[in-house]
Amino acid sequence: MKEMDNFRISVAPMMGWTDKHDRYFLRLISPSIWLYTVMLTTGALINGDAEFHLQYNDEEHPVALQLGGSDPQDMAAATKIANKYNYDEININCGCPSERVQRGAFGACLMAEPTRVAECVDAMKQVTDTPVTVKTRIGIDEQDSYEFLTDFVGTIAEKGCELFIIHARKAWLNGLSPKDNRTIPPLNWDRVYQLKRDFPHLKIELNGGIKTIEHIKEAIPYCDGAMIGREAYQNPYFLAEIEREIYNNDSPLTRPDVIEGLKPYVQNELKKGTALKDITRHILGLFHGQYGGRLWRRTLSELAFQDGQDETLLDLALSHVKR
Repeated sequence: MKEMDNFRISVAPMMGWTDKHDRYFLRLISPSIWLYTVMLTTGALINGDAEFHLQYNDEEHPVALQLGGSDPQDMAAATKIANKYNYDEININCGCPSERVQRGAFGACLMAEPTRVAECVDAMKQVTDTPVTVKTRIGIDEQDSYEFLTDFVGTIAEKGCELFIIHARKAWLNGLSPKDNRTIPPLNWDRVYQLKRDFPHLKIELNGGIKTIEHIKEAIPYCDGAMIGREAYQNPYFLAEIEREIYNNDSPLTRPDVIEGLKPYVQNELKKGTALKDITRHILGLFHGQYGGRLWRRTLSELAFQDGQDETLLDLALSHVKR
């Protein structure tokens, strides 16, 4: 059985959710987990405002950039731009099944083109010393055999990719929404565990359906890490439990202390012109399942949109929980 100290826990890249404000908040709860950006396309970095997309807070480390793209030259160009920002990892999205992503010829549809993904990895590794990794599914549509998965992983590993994050569901590219693709295709953790047995030299991280400490502990003997998705957003204080149970941190911040730690950040962001609601929307689940949690959410949801509100709104919301 692997030692827990060598087992990596991360929070998945989630579009619209895991922006820099959310990551700063999650880092207050857990000093140990890995954080991921939302998926950023090569076009957004090459042709858009790269500084806007790529800048983050130093406190977020370890933090990984997730890239969406399929052209090796573009992926290398985007990687060169990202080098200036010192991310701890650059991850290629081969798992998103949305129609918009498919129109861009990346995401889960890339599972059908392992050679192209391998060429992207090769091109990126030639321009960076940052580890290049891949996040993928166990299959797509009718291409969901174990042999299909091993061919995909093996082809890419030959170009030097050493970490694969495997969402243990296949993706239906047609007929299911991204939301349904997260729940309807059945989970197959055993296939991920088998992948680790067959590629012992690679790091294999399990993603999909991980919602409890028991789920994480179940995976520890069989793979190298666990990536948590929506549970980390809807119930963020779950990460404090991970600190205690997995990383042996006996004193993670309490929920009120997390808010105290967040207030200077909020104050600083407001001075930059950030809207209060853009930060508070990420913290609504902090008191999930706790007394006063509903009033906490209601206070922030109703008042953060009002002009003149500042970091003191957090104290008001917290007062409902303390009562």
